[in-house]
Amino acid sequence: MSNLVCPLDFRYGRKEIKNVFSEEKKLEYLLKVEATLAKAHAYFGNIPKKAADEIIRKANPKHVKLSRVKEIEAEIKHDIMAVTKALSEVCTGDAGKYVHLGATSYDIVDTANALQFKDAVSIIQKDLKDLRITLANLADKHKDTIMLGRTHGQQTIPITFGLKMAVYAMEIDRHIERMHECKSRLLVGKMSGAVGTGAALGKKALEIQQFVMRELGLGVEEASTQIVGRDRYIEILSILANIASSLEKFATEIRNLQRDEIGEVAEAFEEKKQVGSSTMPHKRNPITCEQICGLARVIRGFLIPAFENAVQWHERDLCNSSSERFIIPHAFILTDWIIYKMTNVFKNLRVFPEKMRENIEKSKGLTMAEAVMIKLVEKGMSRSDAHELLRKNSLKAVSQNKHLKDILLSDKKITSLLSKKEIEETVKPENYLGVSKKIVENIVKKLRKLEEKRRG
Repeated sequence: MSNLVCPLDFRYGRKEIKNVFSEEKKLEYLLKVEATLAKAHAYFGNIPKKAADEIIRKANPKHVKLSRVKEIEAEIKHDIMAVTKALSEVCTGDAGKYVHLGATSYDIVDTANALQFKDAVSIIQKDLKDLRITLANLADKHKDTIMLGRTHGQQTIPITFGLKMAVYAMEIDRHIERMHECKSRLLVGKMSGAVGTGAALGKKALEIQQFVMRELGLGVEEASTQIVGRDRYIEILSILANIASSLEKFATEIRNLQRDEIGEVAEAFEEKKQVGSSTMPHKRNPITCEQICGLARVIRGFLIPAFENAVQWHERDLCNSSSERFIIPHAFILTDWIIYKMTNVFKNLRVFPEKMRENIEKSKGLTMAEAVMIKLVEKGMSRSDAHELLRKNSLKAVSQNKHLKDILLSDKKITSLLSKKEIEETVKPENYLGVSKKIVENIVKKLRKLEEKRRG
């Protein structure tokens, strides 16, 4: 019988990012920090180079077994001391006595967290870039695909499906910027002891801290308590929540456009085997988009404990530790997962231009009222008078269940300014798309250039 509880263990998440947050990989990060600290001490003459070399040689999961760390932790009830003891006992000679010299646990933990964040952020950035170019390609493909724009759930004026996708692509582009910009604030470590004074590290404390972070490719927490400031963690979790909100927005739009009453797009469906409902054989549900929406809400939910964790007693307490074990890996793994799923949805999205055209035609010209109003203004009518004239004619078209064009042709105020041909041309959706095509082309050009740069 399986005793798995967390859905990350059997339902959600991809191998690459799960590996970053695995117990084995976390141990590897911790040992790497310990090894670098020993290297720094040797460089500044605090410990023998031979001892540092031995610590560096043994500070990896090949020598320090996770099973042994757990065994020690079960006895002493302290996770980082378990790591240092396990490392010390595999070191030969007197090297073991120099392990963890001058450091506090969270010098090691928070610096290891930064290494973990570095790898996880890299994965998320790649995910976002894949989604961005997928959306750009979709925008280019459908830059002339006319559909109804909708606000407040109501039909407005025509847009193109390509423009909708271009808007999404640029939203993802901004998330990529945010991820890049936060790295200088997120990827920092500390090596300054129990309350940030560096007392146990000696006179060269600042130099040791700089050395360690430079070796690890991290920035320095210039002034810390016992921990790195959790405002940094709030920022990255906020960005992940922001990304999740965008994906939920995209997925919600697909779900709405897939409704039978609209039917303009649909998730891919494996007709040979996929089942939509356990009782209704005809169903083709947007299940991937619904999953994305559900998981996006979970990701945003992690923001509350992230903000709470920033509130510490004096130089620190331990309240952040337990919740961070949940929220950090879950937020990254689930964000990676829903970006991946969203990209697949868009890569395989079924788009129905004929249904989009049909829905426009069902409006019986009402969506072109603004276009006629603007045309009347061009002919000399005031904007307010034109608006009122079209408002009344639109209501008349609805009450009489007639096409707006026919109502307009019977209005002498309008026909005195517009010929029949002008009215017919004005109510054609393809003639009222503004510069949407140019917008899409500009965005696609920009994003493809970025993709070419990325691929080198």
